[in-house]
Amino acid sequence: MSKSFRVGIAYNLKKGVLEGPPDAEAEFDDLDTIGAIKTALESGGHQVELFEAEPDFPVRVAASKPDIVFNIAEGSAGRGREAQVPAILNFLRIPFVGSDETTMCIAMDKALTKRLLASQGVGTPEFTVIGKDSLHGSDSAASQGVLDHPAFPVIVKPVAEGSGKGITIDSVVTSDKGLSSAVSELSSLYAQDILIEKFIEGREFTVGLLGNGAQTRVFAPMEVIFRDKSNSIYSFDIKRYFKQHIDYACPPDISADIRKQLEDTALKIYRILECRDFARIDFRLSAEGQVCFIEINPIPGLAPGYSDYPMLAEFCGIDYNTLILSILDSALARYGLR
Repeated sequence: MSKSFRVGIAYNLKKGVLEGPPDAEAEFDDLDTIGAIKTALESGGHQVELFEAEPDFPVRVAASKPDIVFNIAEGSAGRGREAQVPAILNFLRIPFVGSDETTMCIAMDKALTKRLLASQGVGTPEFTVIGKDSLHGSDSAASQGVLDHPAFPVIVKPVAEGSGKGITIDSVVTSDKGLSSAVSELSSLYAQDILIEKFIEGREFTVGLLGNGAQTRVFAPMEVIFRDKSNSIYSFDIKRYFKQHIDYACPPDISADIRKQLEDTALKIYRILECRDFARIDFRLSAEGQVCFIEINPIPGLAPGYSDYPMLAEFCGIDYNTLILSILDSALARYGLR
């Protein structure tokens, strides 16, 4: 029989907060997801304790000192927020599941990630970043409609958000007027730099990874298929309210060469960013057949029956409980605790 561990779950809970942008809590989890992870861990014989990532988190987790923490906490503020819980756990010398604070900081900033990966030969759409400090006032570049940007169409995003936050059907723009409006609105809502990226009008794929080192498993790519071709953006609204308008194909109908490119590039990115235990990476395939990196999520959603990561794992023959226990097992092995 495998050894039993005291496992903490670190998380941020959706609470229905109405202030801020409408998708303010999009990255947070609900009680059903926390309960599903807890049940999966208990099915492996582990004792589970819950640690909501509130201000008293450091005191509570230090007092309890679990053997390992299963971290899915997104953090509370700033572009480095996903690094908050990993940094605290490292400071307290408590092992944890998932990438460390350095990887989390880099991956949260889309532009920083793209610059780093592009320097290592990973293909990503042309982009520019507009600093938040230059976006306000009547003399700002946004108000004057003179923003520097790649050729239209472009997609406009907050530079440090996940889960489709700030991305809507109006995020893809084809004119200077539309661009200025989109940039100004996002800057006001999210108070951060804005990414302007060449929009790749092609097919969308996501690739999941599990494990570490030579044991890292790359799941078969999953294609996100938009039934409405005029709204082919994996936006917050689509993810939250209209998933019935999406089809998924795993494995997708692509050539063996394209599939290999997606899987090899995903593994390359995972290793460059020094991800640990699990992650999910998004790509677009251009009309010319070029694989383009879009973004990475080192804490992919784990809502059963909803989130992409457990969905593509299931397509690849891994049920939910086995997936959660496999993620934990990867971390235990990495710490020499297995």
